[in-house]
Amino acid sequence: WESSGCYVFHRPLRYPPNYPNAGGRRPEEKGIDVALAVDLARLAQDNKYDVAIVCTGDTDLIPAVEDVLNGGSGAIVEVAGWRSDRYRQRLSLPDRNIWCHWLQWSDYEKSRDDTDYANSK
Repeated sequence: WESSGCYVFHRPLRYPPNYPNAGGRRPEEKGIDVALAVDLARLAQDNKYDVAIVCTGDTDLIPAVEDVLNGGSGAIVEVAGWRSDRYRQRLSLPDRNIWCHWLQWSDYEKSRDDTDYANSK
């Protein structure tokens, strides 16, 4: 991604004690949603993008999306969400229609990362 001009924000995962034998508990990413919210708002204010596509269903990002849309920068926010026969999740606002790029299982398969980061250094 970096070689194509994207900025990749790295954040370590926090592993539960005794992972992978942690009673079903999984590693957690910490701070990514806050970093995304800050960048979304700050970069819009600095006119660094025209359109942001937010790939999350996390409602904690709603204030940042609202800030961008109400902030006067002219930036547009779109979202991406997962869709299948049994499942649909996307970030939405009750009073605004936000364009959604629906992703399916085949999209996930194309972008899946099978790296075992617990054992990589």
